[in-house]
Amino acid sequence: MNRAFLIGLAVLAATHTAWTQQPRTHDLALTPEHVHWGYYDSRVPPVLRIASGDRVRVETMVAGGLQRLRLAGASESEIPESLKAVERGVTERGPGVHPLTGPILVEGAEPGDALEVRILAIEFLHPFGVVTFNPGGGAIPDDFPYAHFRMLRWRPGADRFEFKPGISLSLAPFFGSIGVAPPPLVGRISSRPPGWHGGNLDNKDLVAGSTLYLPVHVRGALLSIGDGHGMQGDGEVTGTALETSLRGTFEVRLRKGQRLRWPRAETSAHYISMGLHEDLDEATRLATREMIELLVAEKGLSRDEAYVLCSLAADLHVTQAVDQTKGVHATIAKSIFK
Repeated sequence: MNRAFLIGLAVLAATHTAWTQQPRTHDLALTPEHVHWGYYDSRVPPVLRIASGDRVRVETMVAGGLQRLRLAGASESEIPESLKAVERGVTERGPGVHPLTGPILVEGAEPGDALEVRILAIEFLHPFGVVTFNPGGGAIPDDFPYAHFRMLRWRPGADRFEFKPGISLSLAPFFGSIGVAPPPLVGRISSRPPGWHGGNLDNKDLVAGSTLYLPVHVRGALLSIGDGHGMQGDGEVTGTALETSLRGTFEVRLRKGQRLRWPRAETSAHYISMGLHEDLDEATRLATREMIELLVAEKGLSRDEAYVLCSLAADLHVTQAVDQTKGVHATIAKSIFK
């Protein structure tokens, strides 16, 4: 064989290998078979298996089910049939209120690794949502000892809606809950409080274009997604955001050996650390410590330098204060690093 022929064979083999290993795009439609309701649990069998680098289009259902939509005034004709099928078909529920689509098994993921979840795109499954408060809930429950349901609508494709005449709000959809399974010995945990597994983070910065990093606790990671929000203020003071149903496109990458203690994130403009604890002061301390660890690991700062830089350039935000576990996230601008 001549040299040119051998080179041609090598090129063809390399091209074939690259083609066969290209990331795939999977669809995880909203069906009863794809939903577990109100909990994270390592014993839930995966509904999809993907490789690192694959993309997944995931459909999710409004938290709490359809009762809130109906009480707020949604008609049966405007509620998608997929939501009704999940409402009828998923009878095992709780202790939380969030229908979660998944779990998704990521090949090769093991405890001690991390998942990189890139949020590529978010779409609405219906052009309306509901915001509520209930007796005993929210940040100031004694001030509002009754239930309230408010339906909010927007035109399909719109990026704003009218809260009432003279008040216009921007839609900024995100998934309140993105999480992995807890360790097997922990058993089933509620979908309501966030934790080291991620879960109900309610971080409004996790819009399309952002990336969430999650520690892996079980083989395959078992990623689940839900709790669609049309928008939210930091704090989520009534106990709900603009609750709605979403379709998200995610690219999931495995980071072997990148051990994380808590979820982290980044947007196009900021690095984000997170602190999660029942005590808001402790959540603040955790978010600060995590930002210091991020700056030491990613930017080569000493711990002293990182602590001082946090005081000069990091901002602390209350993610949410109403889900038993409080959330604080620290942000620092990428623009300060050259």
